[in-house]
Amino acid sequence: MNKKLCIFNWSGGKDSTLALHYALQDETIEIKYLITTLTEKYKRVSMHGVRESLLIKQAESIGIPLYQIRLPEMPDMETYDNTMRIHLQKFKDEGITHSIFGDIFLEDLRQYREEKLAEVGLKAIFPLWKKDTTLLINEFLKLNYKTIIVCTQQNLKFICGKVITQSLISALPKNIDPCGESGEFHTFAFEGPIFKKIVNFEVGELVYRTYNNPTKNTDNEVETDSESTDLGFWYIDLLD
Repeated sequence: MNKKLCIFNWSGGKDSTLALHYALQDETIEIKYLITTLTEKYKRVSMHGVRESLLIKQAESIGIPLYQIRLPEMPDMETYDNTMRIHLQKFKDEGITHSIFGDIFLEDLRQYREEKLAEVGLKAIFPLWKKDTTLLINEFLKLNYKTIIVCTQQNLKFICGKVITQSLISALPKNIDPCGESGEFHTFAFEGPIFKKIVNFEVGELVYRTYNNPTKNTDNEVETDSESTDLGFWYIDLLD
């Protein structure tokens, strides 16, 4: 059997975990690296805010080599695309043919990923694509995975730092996706079938941060709109 040699885009959260769970059960797939982007200045997982040391512990527990890509804290799209293209070409040169993502239903994001991969001759795989997010989170919990919410939009402070349970998901406002697929919250997975041992951590400080709200110009490039409202997020710092 000719296997697809893949990279797996690993955020460290629940969607990545379940997508990896599926991918590891697929006999046609071989995963060479877990790929994660981190901020160069803070050495934390982009957007999630998780420390590099905990990311490394996750990868060691899973048993797949971790490949880190360093980016500025708030890179513009040109910087991001150029950086990623360099690394994608390296993977292509190593014989990798596919890149796996945990996206569920964001069509524009899927199109963007597929277009950028196609530029270097790679293809995308989406194990969770179009699956019902309520069913996905229920399956995640049924499989005995555990994950803690590490980042939320400002209106969801009350769940930041909490371990996801069925009761917590049931208590979410009706307009919040149960998997946070629209960016409502992000998580850090630390226990379950793909982990050889529990990824231990301590819960640290709760921090609020704001970012400029990005808008798209007519060339479909992200830029800062000085008149737009800042975006606010709550982060719980996990300590190794």
